[in-house]
Amino acid sequence: MSTQHREWDAGSYHRVSGPQLRWGRAVLDRLAPEGHETVVDAGCGTGRVTRLLAELLPRGQVVAVDGSEAMVERAAAELADLGDRVHFVHSDLLELELDQPADAVFSTATFHWIAGHAALFRRLAAALAPGGRLVAQCGGAGNLDGLLVSIDAAGARPDRAELLAGVHESWNFAAPEHAEQLMLAAGFAQARAWLEAAPVVLPAGGEAEEFLATVVLRPHLGRLPEDQRREFVEDVTARATDDGQVLLDYVRLNLDARAPA
Repeated sequence: MSTQHREWDAGSYHRVSGPQLRWGRAVLDRLAPEGHETVVDAGCGTGRVTRLLAELLPRGQVVAVDGSEAMVERAAAELADLGDRVHFVHSDLLELELDQPADAVFSTATFHWIAGHAALFRRLAAALAPGGRLVAQCGGAGNLDGLLVSIDAAGARPDRAELLAGVHESWNFAAPEHAEQLMLAAGFAQARAWLEAAPVVLPAGGEAEEFLATVVLRPHLGRLPEDQRREFVEDVTARATDDGQVLLDYVRLNLDARAPA
C-alpha cells in the first residue's frame, strides 16, 4: 500500500461499514465451512465480518490478518470474548507467512487495495493446504465509475490537480477474466471469477461524507493538506448528490479458487 495513504480510521470504519458487512455475509454463504477448519480472514478490518466467520467455526480457528495496525487493534478489542479462537496478525498480505497451512482464505473488500494481484494470489496459494479454498470478493471492473466522475471533477480544481495526479492507481479493479488467469498462473488448480452489481445509496450530508472520507477517499485525503480535506469531501459529496441521495455504484468481483489436492 502506498506510503501516501493515511492509516485507517478504525473507529469511523467500524461505524460506516454496513455495506461491507452485508457483502461479507454473502461471501460467507459461499464459503460454507464445516466448522472445524482454520480459515484466514485476509483483510479483517475491525472484525465485524470476522466475528461472523468465527461463529461458523466452533471447532476451528480464524487467522485474522490486516495491514493496518489500527484495524488489527480494534478487531482484537472487539473480538476479545472469542479468546484463542481468533489469532490476529498485523501483516501486508503480500508478505503473509503462516505457521501452518490454512484450509481456506476468506476475504472481502480488501484485494482492490493491492496493486500486484499476481503476487497476491501466489502468496495466498502458498498459504493453503492441499485442496484448500480461496473464497473472496473485492471491487471489480467498473467499480464506482459513476462516483469517480464526481471525484475527478472535484480533484480537477487547480489547487488539487497536481496533488491528486495518479491517485486512482491506489485501486486495482480487475476484470474477471484477468483474475482467473492470474489465479491459475499462481498455482490454483481451479479458478472462477465474476462481477456483481452492489449499489449503495446513502443520504446526502454527514453520513455520506463520513463514508466517503473513511472508505473511498482515503488515498485522496492522504495526499491533501489537512486543512483542505474536509472541503474536498464536501465538494465530492455535493457533486455526487442527486435528489438528496448519494449513489455509490459498487461492482464486486467474486473470486473462487481451489489449491491442488
